[in-house]
Amino acid sequence: MIRKLLPGHLAGYVLKQNMFLMMVCLGVGTGVYLLSDLFDRLDDFIEAGLGIGIILRYFLVKMPLIFSQILPAVFLLAMLIQLCVMAKSKELLALRTGGLSLGWFVRFFIIYAVFWSMGQLMFSQVIGVYGEQEAFRIWKEDVRKSQLDKRVLHNIWFREGKYIVEADEVMPFGNKAKGITVYEFGEGNNQILKVITSESAEVSDKYGWKLENAVELSPDRFTSRKHPIYTMPIKLNLKVFKAVDPGADPAQLPLWQLDDVIDQLQKSGSNVNRLKTAWHSKWSYAFSLLAMALVSLALITISENVYLNIGLGLAFTFTYYALFMIGASAGDSGVLPPIIAAWIGNIVISVFAALRLAWVLIPESVGKYFGRNKKLQ
Repeated sequence: MIRKLLPGHLAGYVLKQNMFLMMVCLGVGTGVYLLSDLFDRLDDFIEAGLGIGIILRYFLVKMPLIFSQILPAVFLLAMLIQLCVMAKSKELLALRTGGLSLGWFVRFFIIYAVFWSMGQLMFSQVIGVYGEQEAFRIWKEDVRKSQLDKRVLHNIWFREGKYIVEADEVMPFGNKAKGITVYEFGEGNNQILKVITSESAEVSDKYGWKLENAVELSPDRFTSRKHPIYTMPIKLNLKVFKAVDPGADPAQLPLWQLDDVIDQLQKSGSNVNRLKTAWHSKWSYAFSLLAMALVSLALITISENVYLNIGLGLAFTFTYYALFMIGASAGDSGVLPPIIAAWIGNIVISVFAALRLAWVLIPESVGKYFGRNKKLQ
């Protein structure tokens, strides 16, 4: 059968094998994850008195998130099992004897991993985001009895143009604020023209900030005026602060929304390192499948023992997750630039695997080159 497998047919053969193993590993991994999560949260569900329908809905909407989280490990395991089985059955040896180099497998799995990475990114940012938000809502509203629209943030400030705004309390889901102080600066930001204080404010995209019972102070004139309603041309919508709520995860926002939030908060003078790191992390985590493909190919050049390779593969997976978390923390705190912090795990793992593959592929390519020259002579 191996003799009949031309590169085009071989690609289909390898693809079918890998897809089957991916589905098996994904099913097993999802089952283990769900059982672990169920045992961890079952007491909370029972204590909240929830019916079986809500519990099933919680785990159903959470499944896309689970798929996204475990896919890198699943992809690595499926590749390792496939390559080790092919090596044990002498398929790899027969193919290489027939003139097919390891380089063909490297090229095939790199392209294959890129397609999976793009699919992972699109899936996680559409279905995965919806599922994560709905699971978060069920957990907070139905289990923890904490209504999202009542959440309050304290001591928030931002800058927009010539204004600096401070608020004692912000209700991002209601688009309201309390205890407002607005400083209006002159040209060059070296003089305060006005200080406006207000008990509360309502924010709308159409009218801007509408301050209630406002007091306008003019330091240069030593005068003050009271206004029942005082409208200010401030465009920032308080809903953007949903993303910086300590109880909410910025990763719940899809890429395009998170990008808009970063842009608005950056213009207001807020620190957006955490959100930028989250944005880059979405890309890096999706493309971790490419790193896992390189690791699988590198390990098969070291050993063909499936048990040893699975153990080493899991060790690399845990190392990647550790580097990913360390990088995220470093990016949040500003120790590393967000893009480097988010991609550090991919870079370290990929470089290690690429060096091992280069160590094997370069002598093989050189040998083939001299072999062809000898035949020509």
